[in-house]
Amino acid sequence: MVIAIGFEGSANKIGVGIVKDGEVLANERETYITPPGEGFLPKETAQHHRSRILDILKRALAASGLSPQDIDVVCYTKGPGMAPPLLTVAIVARTVAQIWNKPILGVNHCIGHIEMGRLITKAANPTVLYVSGGNTQIISYACKRYRIFGETIDIAIGNCLDRFARIIHLSNDPSPGYNIEQMAKKGQNYVPLPYSVKGMDMSFSGILSFIEQKARPKGRQARKAKVEDADQWTDEDLCFSLQETLFAMLVETTERAMAHTGSREVLIVGGVGCNVRLQEMMSVMCEERDAKLFATDERFCIDNGVMIAHAGWEMFRSGTRMAWDETTITQRFRTDEVEVTWRDD
Repeated sequence: MVIAIGFEGSANKIGVGIVKDGEVLANERETYITPPGEGFLPKETAQHHRSRILDILKRALAASGLSPQDIDVVCYTKGPGMAPPLLTVAIVARTVAQIWNKPILGVNHCIGHIEMGRLITKAANPTVLYVSGGNTQIISYACKRYRIFGETIDIAIGNCLDRFARIIHLSNDPSPGYNIEQMAKKGQNYVPLPYSVKGMDMSFSGILSFIEQKARPKGRQARKAKVEDADQWTDEDLCFSLQETLFAMLVETTERAMAHTGSREVLIVGGVGCNVRLQEMMSVMCEERDAKLFATDERFCIDNGVMIAHAGWEMFRSGTRMAWDETTITQRFRTDEVEVTWRDD
């Protein structure tokens, strides 16, 4: 029996989770929420995490009914992510490991999402679509590595959605992506947008620039155009159109990866994976290919400490150990850099 505690804080979520041999014992989390129209900056996000992490740790221990001596390994997010928040969490994890006299493991954030998804859904060897605020990747496992088949070549899909939410001043509570999803349900008209798939990779920045002009045109001619088009599209229409276009790109590239690998399973992970419309579109593709779709809800899609604890648990029980001078942070820590020691398939 191995009990692992995980600390996650790579972006605006701060969480602590505890797992015991695949059983979730605690999943405590808070979100740093900024005013509408504003994103979260690294310095302020780190300050928020510093102010909340000890209280969240206490709540996680209370929820699990465990004491520090029951913990076998301390795990934390090594990267990728924003440096100040990552550093805040790493310092707390290192301190706790020293005080409790426990081994410590740095976990790849992306691997945490994948292993959490596999645990909850029981997917065996799926093609993974990892979609979040900072990452967009299509991944498949082979020969002790999670191989990246395709990815964004500029901004992540979650970042694209979040930035558009700021443009139209949607609330960041509970998240901008969620509020775009709700507005999209009211959209009536599809606004044609650029569709940018480049082989197995995707580009989102041009789409964002294009739809930004639709949302807030500049200059006299643009204002006139907006008045003339006002009865044709609304912010709801734009949210609907943005979702449909971006998600179609994800479905296309995921299907291509499935065809290449012969996969019959798709697992959606990451914060954007909570989106019901994305799950619906992917489900249609999977049905046409006689494949199965796996996804989780917001408890496990959105960044959380449990996913770090579980991935660390997998690493620890397979024999992975880290020297103290290795327990640093790495802002650009790619998914395919990690040797997957815990899988034999």
